[in-house]
Amino acid sequence: MRPVLDDASLWALLREDAPYGDLTTRALDLNTVPARLTAAARDPMVLCGVEESARLLELVGATVTRHAVSGDRLEADAPILAAEGPAEALLLGWKVAQTLMEWSSGVATRARAIVDAARAVRPDTVVACTRKSVPGTRVLSAKAVLAGRASLHRTGLSDTVLLFPEHRAVGGGPEALGGQIATLRHACPERSIVVEVKSVDEALAAARHGADVLQLEKFTPDAVADVLARLSPASPARIAAAGGVNAANAADYVRAGARILVTSAPYTAPPADVGVVITAA
Repeated sequence: MRPVLDDASLWALLREDAPYGDLTTRALDLNTVPARLTAAARDPMVLCGVEESARLLELVGATVTRHAVSGDRLEADAPILAAEGPAEALLLGWKVAQTLMEWSSGVATRARAIVDAARAVRPDTVVACTRKSVPGTRVLSAKAVLAGRASLHRTGLSDTVLLFPEHRAVGGGPEALGGQIATLRHACPERSIVVEVKSVDEALAAARHGADVLQLEKFTPDAVADVLARLSPASPARIAAAGGVNAANAADYVRAGARILVTSAPYTAPPADVGVVITAA
């Protein structure tokens, strides 16, 4: 995978951490001492962010060799990258580079766990991660989700049609559902019409009005199965389970009949553990 953060963004991260350089390294007069940095996985993980971390170290003056790429599944102690350069460069970029990898690899690792759990039941299940990432991290979050072999549910409000109950509430109430779906179909003929619903009756009504995808918000697996049992066999509507989906229950939702799992769970994953060692070269 290519870096998704440009040089200006990486410099901004460095300026945030060291706006006036590294005081400790400068005070110890270690600036020009040749040094070497190595990074490795401490625990099994799905790697992400290595391209950004490598580029950041290059920007501060190091020469970097990558041993893995984003999306690789690593075992404990697997090497990730090595860098050589002045101690000033490595000590300046070290923590930002490490944190980039740890945070994004945590997201990727959890996304992959959900994908693996779902596809163990049905290999064609789609795990779609929402846009509810930590504010300011959307680009790297999207890369991490894809590194974990999940897909993107929405990249923002501008590119997809998702009719929420809130749209119905301000647009005429529940009885407006059919008219709103028809309006969206006319205005956005090339888009799928996804309708979020919060009850079985709402789901069945949305299907009758021609929704392409029924997004079942916080339904239990049993409620998902109930919707499918009551849908007309001729209905083309696809079922997406959303809200509370994680690696522990993904298989249950797939067994219930959901073919799309919509989740935000990867974004709250703990960081992966990347070990970094810096020595004199």
